[in-house]
Amino acid sequence: MPLDSTDIRLLAALQRNAQMTAQELGDALNLSPSQAGRRKQRLETEGYITHYAARLDPNRVGLAVQAFIQVQLGTHGAENARSFATLIQARSEIVSAWTMTGEADYLLRCWTSDLAGLNSLIHDVVLAHPAVARVQSQIVMEQLKVDAPLPL
Repeated sequence: MPLDSTDIRLLAALQRNAQMTAQELGDALNLSPSQAGRRKQRLETEGYITHYAARLDPNRVGLAVQAFIQVQLGTHGAENARSFATLIQARSEIVSAWTMTGEADYLLRCWTSDLAGLNSLIHDVVLAHPAVARVQSQIVMEQLKVDAPLPL
């Protein structure tokens, strides 16, 4: 079922605050709480809303270093890709990962408690994978914009 303008407004509101009650959603959308709740449930069922999460302050939980790691494989193939994807999924320090066009095959976003942790992740984990040929890392000095809601 295609999204209408009310669905889009509901999704935008939930991206700003996923803890909104049906009453709050109804007030924001000019719907009854039951109508807002049913729309929300339909959007969850249809896969528009995939999950809810709390956004944590990295510094408060002991994560002081954010970095991006570009990874270039020396050899390509389905088995190497599966093996590297398994490695990425197993490491909690790697919070997101993308396959890329261009020189790097993968871009990894990582959080560690300190530079020693980042060094270990790069040398003992990523570079230790047999298919990895080259790694280039960038340490984030300051994040100017936090992960924003999707533009609806």
